[in-house]
Amino acid sequence: MSISVIIITHNEEKNISECLKSVKWADEIVVVDAFSHDDTKKLAEEFGAKVFQTKWQGYGRQKNYALSCAAMDWILSIDADERITPELAEEIQGIMQNSKMDGYQICRKAYFLGKWIRHSGWYPDYCLRLFRKGRGVFAEKQVHEYVELSGRMGQLNGAMLHYTDNNLNHYLDKLGRYTTLAADELGAKGKKASVSSLITRPLFIFFKMYILKKGFLDGMHGFILAVLSSFYVFVKYAKLWEIRLPKA
Repeated sequence: MSISVIIITHNEEKNISECLKSVKWADEIVVVDAFSHDDTKKLAEEFGAKVFQTKWQGYGRQKNYALSCAAMDWILSIDADERITPELAEEIQGIMQNSKMDGYQICRKAYFLGKWIRHSGWYPDYCLRLFRKGRGVFAEKQVHEYVELSGRMGQLNGAMLHYTDNNLNHYLDKLGRYTTLAADELGAKGKKASVSSLITRPLFIFFKMYILKKGFLDGMHGFILAVLSSFYVFVKYAKLWEIRLPKA
């Protein structure tokens, strides 16, 4: 059985090389680049990946395009800021040969502001990333896309490393982009923001992450993460409210 790794990129020259090194064992590596302005495409080509370029279509559609470019029996989808450990690589290669499953969830371990997060709802963080070609497709969402699987799903033991945010500027920049996409998606579905949603939803996220998911055990990192996550929700619904304001 053979495996294709698919990666979507845009200005990922700081991450792409280490990401590619972690999956060098794959039969095929497909990189779909949204016309990066840096050396992402060059670095991927020099590594030997099959590089395709297309304009940005949203996370879900972009990954489905990458999926259409892959030729092998199994698909492993990772992001440029993620790494497959040698132990996880060995596990993946082992299960593909005689697997009765059609897809597998992989646990992600996040590195946030210089620390591995062990709680806060971020760990363990299982997501479906490995699946048979033809059995999975990405939900065409603007952000927070996921794989829709047809068939049986299992779970792997190894963890995937996620180097998510090295500094607050990176997090806040991403927050601005993601909240706009999420608000637009909610608005397209006819959703509306209320005073209640602007108050209760952020407070619940903080309580869930910091108390219920034991974010306090992550120390100051857990507190900051809970505050930022609640702020993310507030901004998302504030932007949803803004969408319906009369245009000047």
